[in-house]
Amino acid sequence: MAAAEPSVAALAGGGVGAGAPSGGVPVLFCFSVFARPASVPHGAGYDVLIQKFLSLYGDQLDMHRKFVVQLFAEEWGQYVDLPKGFAVSERCKLRLVPLQIQLTTLGNLTPPSTVFFCCDMQERFRPAIKYFGDIISVGQRLLQGARILGIPVIITEQYPKGLGSTVQELDLTGVKLVLPKTKFSMVLPEVEAALAEIPGVRSVVLFGVETHVCIQQTALELVGRGIEVHIVADATSSRSMMDRMFALERLARTGIIVTTSEAVLLQLVADKDHPKFKEIQNLIKASAPESGLLSKV
Repeated sequence: MAAAEPSVAALAGGGVGAGAPSGGVPVLFCFSVFARPASVPHGAGYDVLIQKFLSLYGDQLDMHRKFVVQLFAEEWGQYVDLPKGFAVSERCKLRLVPLQIQLTTLGNLTPPSTVFFCCDMQERFRPAIKYFGDIISVGQRLLQGARILGIPVIITEQYPKGLGSTVQELDLTGVKLVLPKTKFSMVLPEVEAALAEIPGVRSVVLFGVETHVCIQQTALELVGRGIEVHIVADATSSRSMMDRMFALERLARTGIIVTTSEAVLLQLVADKDHPKFKEIQNLIKASAPESGLLSKV
């Protein structure tokens, strides 16, 4: 999403009336056939407005499309592209317009713009999840790679009181967060706050269990917030291989990238001359186990 480039300060007064309650400035947020009133802080800029649109219409937005925010200008009697540097100063009406161009998901990964999410790799899942030992070994490889490359790691545990802690085979040294949850998705308020603290985050590398529940719901929520998601196929599983296969197929169709641990780690170093290449190469000298996780995805 991007605002229009020209800056026209006069448009700040081109709303649909004046006056605002002390708690905030009223804004009418329009998308498609919908129009929903809300309030934003005085001086709210583009990022705040985008977040408000997402909170109101996130379940209806195709985040793989490009959008433009427009402001209703009474001077012209129609909507105009939101000027660069616009800040809400009085009551106004905005709309979010999808452009016709479909954005191609390129899947570029760089260490400064990437965070690893490890989802619910807990002891009580060991007997139930297919090939759990294999995905643990691949998960440990990913965590080691994250430490080598300085990539933040966020870990969640689903109801640890009943399902136990993260398995001991996974070395959690240096991870940014370990959070308990009851929600299936990893997108908790604490996780959103942690992401906001990391400048330039564009991509999440996601792995863990179960593919068709917590992994799927996390991926869809992240994409809805404009974050590119890479699911590591050889580090995620379910109790049922049918559930796993159809979840990966569904996610791939939505533009989420289904990849492998070796592809992720080598994409992050990108060059044989990278100072950490040898350490990463040592991690992947032995191929990741394929076991029964191979499927058509």
